[in-house]
Amino acid sequence: MSTVPQSGSRPEELPDTEEPPDTPARPTADAAGDRHRLTALQGLAALSLDAMASVAYGPESIVLVLAAAGAYGLGFTLPVTLAIAALLAVLVASYRQVIAAFPNGGGSYAVAKTHLGRRTALVAAASLILDYVLNVAVSVTAGVAALTSAFPALYGDRVWVCLAVLVLITAINLRGIVDSAKAFLVPTAVFIAAILAMVVVGLFRDAPASTVTADGHASVLAHNATGVGALLLLKAFAAGCSALTGVEAVANAVPSFRAPARKRAQRTEVALGALLGVMLIGLSLLIGRFHLQPVEGVTVLAQLADASLGHNWAFYVVQFATMVLLALAANTSFGGLPVLMGLLARDNYLPHVFGLKADRQVHRHGVLALAAVAAALLVFSGGDVNTLVPLFAIGVFVGFTICQVGMVRHWYGVRSLGWRAKAALNGFGAVLTGVSAVIVTGTKFADGAWLIVLALPVLVLVFEAVHRAYGRIGERLGLGRIPEGPHAAHSLVVVPVSHLSLLTSEALNAAVSLGDEVIAVTVTHDDPEDRPAADALRRDWELWNPGVDLLELPSRTRSVGRPIADYVRTLTAHRSATRITVLIPEAEPAHLWQRLLQNQRGAVVAHAVRRHTDAAICRLRFRLEAAGREG
Repeated sequence: MSTVPQSGSRPEELPDTEEPPDTPARPTADAAGDRHRLTALQGLAALSLDAMASVAYGPESIVLVLAAAGAYGLGFTLPVTLAIAALLAVLVASYRQVIAAFPNGGGSYAVAKTHLGRRTALVAAASLILDYVLNVAVSVTAGVAALTSAFPALYGDRVWVCLAVLVLITAINLRGIVDSAKAFLVPTAVFIAAILAMVVVGLFRDAPASTVTADGHASVLAHNATGVGALLLLKAFAAGCSALTGVEAVANAVPSFRAPARKRAQRTEVALGALLGVMLIGLSLLIGRFHLQPVEGVTVLAQLADASLGHNWAFYVVQFATMVLLALAANTSFGGLPVLMGLLARDNYLPHVFGLKADRQVHRHGVLALAAVAAALLVFSGGDVNTLVPLFAIGVFVGFTICQVGMVRHWYGVRSLGWRAKAALNGFGAVLTGVSAVIVTGTKFADGAWLIVLALPVLVLVFEAVHRAYGRIGERLGLGRIPEGPHAAHSLVVVPVSHLSLLTSEALNAAVSLGDEVIAVTVTHDDPEDRPAADALRRDWELWNPGVDLLELPSRTRSVGRPIADYVRTLTAHRSATRITVLIPEAEPAHLWQRLLQNQRGAVVAHAVRRHTDAAICRLRFRLEAAGREG
């Protein structure tokens, strides 16, 4: 047997209703499918919510760390934010190049797979999966926390509210990423406009317009601090880097954009970086301008809105927009993770079902899997955001670092114009994100980060196990080798029957068309109440005389499937050169609810034959609705 390339081969057949992502589509299909892909603006709404919403907790994370050094420490808020903005610029420039070099998506996984080896690529994929799943749980709980702060009566039901929000987001994403982008476009625009308006108005104020929000709340500022050390600044930098989560989502989901996908994705990445950078720096300037101090029970963003816009309707618009966007920030994961899982499935590291696409270009199995795991996390955490935050953002730093190192290898390989400067930029970014990953993991290890450290290798081991399983299946099926030519063999079709009807007639018509030999079988029981039915079938069969023998299979139990499976196995043992097919006739009701009226006899027989024999199974559907209309 000769060999052929195995690229993209799969050890199992895919359903006709869906197609794998690497199947070449006809031009007409591409044109129709383009309606279900993103424009640059829609991409900003669908894939940037995580990054945009991080301005609600990124600056606050910096301030809370620096507050340990007192008022003097808060003076370093702007320098730390500028360092984060510089890292953001590096990441945006890097991921813009990733989009150009890897237009099939996958982000750090695709980069590492090409330049750093299979095992490193799997670490990158595992880190992205963990980050995406945690992003859903953190975003939903943070949004619901804002809601329960406004309506305390809902606090006791926060888990159910979280699950309801998750179901809503999942349902929207099952309709397609374009529909989710359209649904979230207005909330995203309102949030961005509110934050930018707050920054602009605040920069023109000499003093806070209002401090009502913070009045009566205890300050968390340390008053006995003596200075600011390098370790504190590094911790503040690492904490603030939580604002960078989601920057990689666009590069992971390039195939979700309309043609030309690369250019649209690059424009979206640059727009995301620009907006996020402006908002982070603007909020940092306001913190210094108003000499803001963190207090218990009130977010930094709420204090800034109060100081810039006053305690009026504009303040509540900012709070409401923040609450909505935090809850919807989970959509970034629904846009990026299913595409990544599709790539892993294509490479045989996840079940192939995750590589299937529905009609609206949706990796629906990936969407449902993400929703299921996120729901489990929400229940486990009790809807408490503080339980999940220590686990958040570690995975994304690992992915950032791997991606940057991989791009350095990329530039050394291609050596295009200006490659040294680009490699230096990526190398500098790798150092920054690597240091941040170490610091975040170390500072949050005892708070639950150890779970992520443990989960990363476990996920990699799962990927490896799936890959080995597909390798064994592929070897058994002879994938990549040209098989022998087909040859005809004597065929025998076995038809299980229980009564005489049009269904039985159609089954025998199909059987004599398929096989050289046909045998009808019926299972009989020796109980007195079953004998009349068996005698009636035997008598009616003789009167009908269809030219096919009816063989009775006596059974001492009430089992239907096992006697047929035992008979087929006996036939196989005595007639090894014969191809045996079991044709199971089944009536298909006119209405879905009528399936509850069926006895599922066909499913029972099919299960027994599949489990205990190697015979082919053919299930013949007799449509009752069509028959009724013909009558």
